[in-house]
Amino acid sequence: MVDHLANTEINSQRIAAVEHCFGASGQPLAVPGRVLLGEGILTKECRKKAKQRIFFLFNDLLVYGTIVINKRKYSSQHIIPLNEVTLETLPDTLQMKNRWMIKTSKKSFVVSAASLTERKEWINHLEECIRHLLSKTGQQPPTEHAAPWIPDKATDICMRCTQTKFSTLTRRHHCRKCGFVVCGECSRQKFLMPRLSPKPLRVCNLCYKQLVAEKKKTEEHRSQAKPFDSSVVGYDPSSGEDSDRSDEDKLEQWPADTEFYTSEVEWSSFHR
Repeated sequence: MVDHLANTEINSQRIAAVEHCFGASGQPLAVPGRVLLGEGILTKECRKKAKQRIFFLFNDLLVYGTIVINKRKYSSQHIIPLNEVTLETLPDTLQMKNRWMIKTSKKSFVVSAASLTERKEWINHLEECIRHLLSKTGQQPPTEHAAPWIPDKATDICMRCTQTKFSTLTRRHHCRKCGFVVCGECSRQKFLMPRLSPKPLRVCNLCYKQLVAEKKKTEEHRSQAKPFDSSVVGYDPSSGEDSDRSDEDKLEQWPADTEFYTSEVEWSSFHR
């Protein structure tokens, strides 16, 4: 770890630069003891297509956002506490290389680095920060994770009934429980999942049945169990949605996949 950088002028300047790039739409990041360990551009698998995003690794947070002008302006800031994160290395696909999944209880998603070396650096630094943070707080690693959404282009038919074919008139939906791409008929129900949202969310029919059964089982034991106080101080995970809408305010053209996955180009850097 680089705890020696905490409360130093260079670390304060680095964090201030990140805050400046996000501007008023971002949350304050400078707190005593927080260290900016590294930053870089990763490709994030979004619902409609993969997009480059800027990522910042702190000793207690992972922050990412949309690139408007690199090193000058970012938007749609998302903040993920590292004590909620677990990682999973994934195999390459035809479109994406050097992949891994970032999993939390509220959101899970897949990212890829420009090279195998950069993926190794990101994962090693992330895992070290997570171990150090959990050791310091005495917390246990999280065991529940949100399912990542299957990209729209992964299937042309409903992944539940396997009959409905998607078109401009028959739209795709995502089950918030399993992440499958489903049709409207197979996802008519909504269910309240407090760890994901304060409002009921769309789920597929199969997951709805499972969630109702789990709720019924929980309620049967609740009368015998000691009441649980769920009022925990919340952490606002984001100051903007990481939507799949076109980045209308993006002023730069980003490189094609062939250029991004080039070993000679370094897209990430870590502070020592």
